[in-house]
Amino acid sequence: MDLRPLRRHRDFRSLFAAQFVSFLGTMVTYVALPWQMFHLTRSSFQVGMIGLVELLPLLVTAFVGSALADHMDRRRMILMTEVGLGLGSGALALAALSGHPPVWMLYAVAAWMSALNGLQRPSLEALSPRLVDHDEQPAIASLAVLRGSVGMIAGPALGGALIASSGLTSAYLFDVLTYVFSFFAIRGIGAALPAKTEEGGPSLRSVLDGFRYARGRQELIGTYVIDFVAMVFGMPLALFPAISQAWGGPKALGFLTAAPACGALAASLTSRWTARVNRQGLAVMLAATVWGLAIVAFGFAGGLVPAVLCLAVAGGADCVSGLFRMTLWNQTIPDSFRGRLAGIEMVSYMSGPLLGNLEAGTIAAAFNVKVSVISGGALCLAGVLLCALLLPRFVGYDARNFAAEPASRPGMNARATP
Repeated sequence: MDLRPLRRHRDFRSLFAAQFVSFLGTMVTYVALPWQMFHLTRSSFQVGMIGLVELLPLLVTAFVGSALADHMDRRRMILMTEVGLGLGSGALALAALSGHPPVWMLYAVAAWMSALNGLQRPSLEALSPRLVDHDEQPAIASLAVLRGSVGMIAGPALGGALIASSGLTSAYLFDVLTYVFSFFAIRGIGAALPAKTEEGGPSLRSVLDGFRYARGRQELIGTYVIDFVAMVFGMPLALFPAISQAWGGPKALGFLTAAPACGALAASLTSRWTARVNRQGLAVMLAATVWGLAIVAFGFAGGLVPAVLCLAVAGGADCVSGLFRMTLWNQTIPDSFRGRLAGIEMVSYMSGPLLGNLEAGTIAAAFNVKVSVISGGALCLAGVLLCALLLPRFVGYDARNFAAEPASRPGMNARATP
């Protein structure tokens, strides 16, 4: 891997450490909350409903956070939301102590944390590229995937172990401690003020300017749509608690949740080759196709080992897709639009899995778990094919052509708005 950003830039090292530790705790909660909901209700539909209650506030706060990220100190926004997220994990710990908290309380805390995540992530995504050099953008994409992969392996495994040995409260308290670490690590970063994009503060107009910029670039639209389709139809996360019942309970749940990250880790550790690929749109589509095929195979898996292998292949494909998507964004989006475009990306990236949980739980309730998994993978493949037909500029995108004609791209001139 290309480790230059970590060696050269102190502020990037601090941000990387903060995100790594915080994400580890988030993944512990990512396992604990669905497990707690399934334990209380014995319903995959109720687990899937977590996705809906997280999605609704996210759709609002993501765009608010994206506008703020292009007008205020991004570090300050991150610090304020870290405090709120830590309080949310603390509330879950208190609820777990009560033994049988009301289901509505779990939904309420999930909605609160999702709303804060919507405010925070655009600032995080917009801050990272400013802390490194332009030629290091592919490297920070690989490092981001590596950080996520390790967190998704260690976090669910640790979550399953904590739940099985010490109970849900210990899992949530661990998440609280990771937010404390993250807060102080980010506090040590030098203030990184965004470029001013226009007179005055954030507004609806500035958010709409971000949409107009994205609409003018089909290659960006393609990255959002492909990921959204893959996650809505091909992410059976809400079904893992039910599937794990036949294969070992909480420990099997940890393996299933961590399996995609095992493949992603292998892909990220061998990712240096991705910097030589210029047809990034086509690469994203091929990776999404492999993802869909692997999910279909997972639906036919008859035991824990083949299921984990299928999910690992899916995770590797998702990693490759993510590397090319992040590189395309970081290399081509002007800093003055990074916050707002990060908000659009976040809605695509986050709403897909959340709606996917709802879709998977609903189909499982209407038919069964196996039908839900297999049909989701098949619909993912169909969606990728449709995107190829409707978004030809995305499929034909070539980074060399984009770099050769920067003045012709929306937002690349001296004006603040496209």
